[in-house]
Amino acid sequence: MQYSVHPPSEYICQHSEKLLPEWSNPIRSIVVVLQPADRELTERCWETDLQKQVLRSQFLEFGFKVAKLLRQQGHLAELFDPKTGLPILSGAGSLRLDDVAVVRSTLGYEIAPVGNCFTIVHPIWGGAVYPSILMSSADSILVEAAVAGLVECHQALSG
Repeated sequence: MQYSVHPPSEYICQHSEKLLPEWSNPIRSIVVVLQPADRELTERCWETDLQKQVLRSQFLEFGFKVAKLLRQQGHLAELFDPKTGLPILSGAGSLRLDDVAVVRSTLGYEIAPVGNCFTIVHPIWGGAVYPSILMSSADSILVEAAVAGLVECHQALSG
């Protein structure tokens, strides 16, 4: 897993009410989570669908832990369902989050058209990458500390 913490883009700041209408505090940080896949995720087959389900589940497990930790510290935190682009812990707004666009704007990765959508082209993993996004009202330093602590704990348990 690769992650990075960023301030929200101008687009997210301008459209935060449409993404997270229940939030009373501004979005102050975004966590981009990228997971390597066993295959290019642009293929239409059951193996790709299964891989996406597994990676989505892994993100949700991780994202719920991050959100819980940030919420315990008094901050708002939200993970967006990579499958739908809608928030999971809050009520949905009128706008879906485009995780590919967020990755492109924060990391500058190339994107490639696939049918009517776009996919990320990771510099190492190519199209075998699964993007996910988490947002918080906490500043980037607090979010970085929370995420890094959970990643270290996970690595210690699985290593």
